[in-house]
Amino acid sequence: MESDQLRVGTAEREEAARLLADHFGMGRITPDEYETRVTDAYAATTLGDLRPLFRDLPPPHPGFFGPPPVYAQATVRMPMYAPDPYAPPPAPMPYAPVPYSYRSRTVAGVLQIVLPFGVGRFYTGQVGLGLLQLFVVLMTGVGILWPIIDGVMLLKDGGLDAQGRPLRP
Repeated sequence: MESDQLRVGTAEREEAARLLADHFGMGRITPDEYETRVTDAYAATTLGDLRPLFRDLPPPHPGFFGPPPVYAQATVRMPMYAPDPYAPPPAPMPYAPVPYSYRSRTVAGVLQIVLPFGVGRFYTGQVGLGLLQLFVVLMTGVGILWPIIDGVMLLKDGGLDAQGRPLRP
């Protein structure tokens, strides 16, 4: 072959020696074979001198030997199209509507303000919070502010009933 007559340089010899070291590290050649092949690799002057060093070894082979045979090349399938990098992001999925509670936030807020003992929270079904507000109001006089502020917040922002549904406006 005409390519076997091409002269090799130091870079090619070092690549061959490095690949032989990889094969030795994988246990494919013995220490004596490795020493002999590396000595031959550094003494090589043409591609024809380096080819026999890798003839009985599986890949990897030096890249300067040429492309691997067609059957050894991996097939890369390119997609038919690529997504447009400048396209706007897809629209978010619409959320399922949350069913409203049959209880009203207006009634809950007014009950909290007019009867500041947690009555509005009892109305929404949040018995634990209603009991806590009742306890705080009965034990401390200043605690009466909490149900009143809670009633204003219920009127302004609404709230949730005991099942986690938003109160009806």
